[in-house]
This record gives sequence, C-alpha cells and structure tokens, in this order.
Amino acid sequence: MKLNCIVIDDSTLHRTIASRLTFNHPNLNLIGDFSNAIEAKSFLNTHNIDLIFLDIEMPAITGFDFLDGLKTNTQVVLIASKSEYAIKAFDYQVTDYIQKPIQLERFNASVKRAVEFHLLNSKVPDELGEHIFIKSNLKKLKVYTSNIKWIEAFGDYVKVVTENDSNLVLSTMKSFEKDLSKDKFVRVHKSYIINIDKVERLNSRFAEIGPTKIPLSRHKKEALVRALAIS
Repeated sequence: MKLNCIVIDDSTLHRTIASRLTFNHPNLNLIGDFSNAIEAKSFLNTHNIDLIFLDIEMPAITGFDFLDGLKTNTQVVLIASKSEYAIKAFDYQVTDYIQKPIQLERFNASVKRAVEFHLLNSKVPDELGEHIFIKSNLKKLKVYTSNIKWIEAFGDYVKVVTENDSNLVLSTMKSFEKDLSKDKFVRVHKSYIINIDKVERLNSRFAEIGPTKIPLSRHKKEALVRALAIS
C-alpha cells in the first residue's frame, strides 16, 4: 500500500532531501511539496493526504501553528534541527519526530510506524458512525458527529457541544460547515450550526435542543424547516 504524502519545509535544501526520500520510498506517494504552511493548508482543503512531513521552524506560521489549525486525522511526522522540540511535538500526538539532517534509516523507521498505524486504523470497524477530529487544548480528539448537538461561534474559536461535553477549537464556522454532513447539520444562524436530529421543539424564533434555545436567522429558518421535513 502507499500513503499519499506532502512535505512542508521553508528550506529548499531540506525540502528537496525530504521530498526525494519520500518519492523513492515504496510505501509513499509524494503528492506535493511546499515552502510554507499557508500554501499547504490551502492544498489540504482539496486533497486527501495520509501523511505530512512537517518542518517546525518556519517563518510566519510555524509547524506547531499549522498543527493547531489542522482538523483532519492526517498523520504528521515533525522535522526540526533541534531536539528540544521533541517533548512539545508529542503533546500534539504526532506519529514521529525526526531531527535534521534526516538519516535514511530514521526516515524509514518513521514511515514504517505511519504505515502500521494506517493499517491498524483502517481495520478497526467504526460502529458509532461518522466522526471528525478536532484540536482542543493541544490534543487531537475524535468526535462522533452523531453525538454533536450544536456548534457555536466563540470569538476566534468555535465551541463544539456534544452529548457529553464541549470543546473550544481554533477554527471558523465556515471550516466546520465543510466537514459536516449537510443532511444532518444546518447553519441556522451566523453563530450556530445544529444537528437536526437533536432538535426537540421549533418555533419562529428558536430551535430547542434540551433546555437550550438556539436562535434562528430569518433567512436560515427555511433551510431548517426543509431539513426537518416540516410542512
């Protein structure tokens, strides 16, 4: 099997080395390489990637900044010239950490770990249905969409409210909207996306989920009514 990969590194030399190692590895399929995190983030919006080789020490947006905004369950191998980043790196639950200059044996060991994790994850049946991954408090959390009650704008963050808890995620409402099923989730207000399966009562101003009243925008209400198949 082959994992689709990208390389992100602002150094032309180190990016070339990492890309060449990736291109030549039998279990990797190099899709692209990027000199900055902004271009890479845009690329991820339209491509499915299994593994990212990510430099930490980059200007403007560092590797850690990039990870803070990464919402997918894509595996990441962090690469840096200093060992001091290793402890922080594993707080992000990355697949591996490689210190520059990259050695072939160490690179192959990281790939082996990534492939094994991918195989293990793909064999586990997901009985609870669809899920998304979110980053909250430096941790990657698996959230089943069937458990989400609503998503609420919260300044520079969004609050994901589930049956069990709530988490703040550095993201935008628009970004979350892309990752959720349009059959189950409806944007009913500029500040709210709700799971229509959780709606208990509805009137002209609010959708009620438990004791919480979610405000409805006038031009968004019709979309909710159609989704609920209310005539």
